[in-house]
Amino acid sequence: MGINLEKMEKVMKYRWVVFVILALTYFFVYFHRVSTAVVATDIMSTFGVGAASIGLLGSAYFYAYTAMQLPSGVLSDSWGVRKTAGLFTLVAAAGAILSGLATSFTLILVGRLLIGVGVAMVYIPVMKMLSIWFKKNEFASMSGLMLAIGNIGALSAAGPLAFLAILLGDWQRVFLLLGVFSVLLAAIILMLVKDKPEDMDCPSILEIEAYEKGETYVPPKAVAKIPMGEALKQTFGAGMKFWPIALWFFFMYGSLMVYQGLWAGPFFRDVLGWEKTTYASVLSFVAVGMVFGCPIAGYLSDKVLKSRKKVLLAGTAVYIVIWAVIWSQAGNITSTTAYSAIHFLFGFFGGFFVVSYAQVKEWFPAAIVGTATGAYNIFPFLGGALFMTLTGKMMAVSAGATATVGQYKSVWFLMLVCMVFAFVCLSISKERGAEEAVAPAEVTDKSDSPSSSKQ
Repeated sequence: MGINLEKMEKVMKYRWVVFVILALTYFFVYFHRVSTAVVATDIMSTFGVGAASIGLLGSAYFYAYTAMQLPSGVLSDSWGVRKTAGLFTLVAAAGAILSGLATSFTLILVGRLLIGVGVAMVYIPVMKMLSIWFKKNEFASMSGLMLAIGNIGALSAAGPLAFLAILLGDWQRVFLLLGVFSVLLAAIILMLVKDKPEDMDCPSILEIEAYEKGETYVPPKAVAKIPMGEALKQTFGAGMKFWPIALWFFFMYGSLMVYQGLWAGPFFRDVLGWEKTTYASVLSFVAVGMVFGCPIAGYLSDKVLKSRKKVLLAGTAVYIVIWAVIWSQAGNITSTTAYSAIHFLFGFFGGFFVVSYAQVKEWFPAAIVGTATGAYNIFPFLGGALFMTLTGKMMAVSAGATATVGQYKSVWFLMLVCMVFAFVCLSISKERGAEEAVAPAEVTDKSDSPSSSKQ
């Protein structure tokens, strides 16, 4: 069967419009994630609250984000990418505007929760979009690029956010500005983003791939729409296809959050006596490493090794070695240059986790890929939450005292041991062969749902 070349060209161009819009949205996911730390002292002085309240404010985003991962996957499959990302970007906008207008800490807390709920519904729709608008051998590369853009958002939040607060004369005006911009971004998503090429009366990516290979396109067999309960059953009942790599991600991202998101800064302050500006700069190299590591891992997976698992095993192995250095040399390495290099490598190889989404995605039909990815994305944030709680107890000190290097080394050693176990989990996980990718499923219900879309 022939193909309309004009429409094919339209798809190959328009997918970049969709990508850029959602990439900009994802940029602000990371921007919001670190914004509390940047304006923490301003919030404390404005509302007269202490460090415990700031900790609560930071965790509000984190727990809201975690709780919404499964709903994010389910809605991506039922509502579609456009509606899910667009409407929940409006929720995030409402949270930002409320933060900008808040007259009490309680309102700030509610605003932060709304931001967490809103931006939590972006990543899984983005992964769904990549599976529909890009070829199978482009997915890992594009998801790596998306994660790199997110980390650029995190880097941009520090200096630019503080500068904007000074320029506007009030930190709350920054959040008002973010809220207004988010409303505009949501409108752009709802108007311009399409769930699939067929929504523009164009050929699917599968049809285009078949044409480029000189093959006859055979539309996937139509299947009944998969109910949410059945989608969850298929996901959590996938056995070795899902659970080993999910456990790996639990430990992998949990260890990353424990270091970058919680204890590395206090370690440099308590053990090495560094000022905040010094260790903040050194820690930023973790994000810089990820900016490079995520897309490179995707490229290696798609184009060089043509294997998700091999890339993940290699990245995890080096990541373990870096943890061994951090643990064994704690208190011995005092150079900011050395730690900057360590952090770059830590982020670079830690960022290889992005490839795992491709490994998981390829085991599930298109009709439930959002649900499966959402279920998978629970594990890293659950790992972060539990490890932060556990290590908080390990780091407990009496009033007025500072933690010892021995306490930090105990936490680092725990993370090292957990990562060795994670490597074992990863090694027994199952990877679908490059030519065995599960056939995308269409649905008989032709409503505005990506359940009817093709990968």
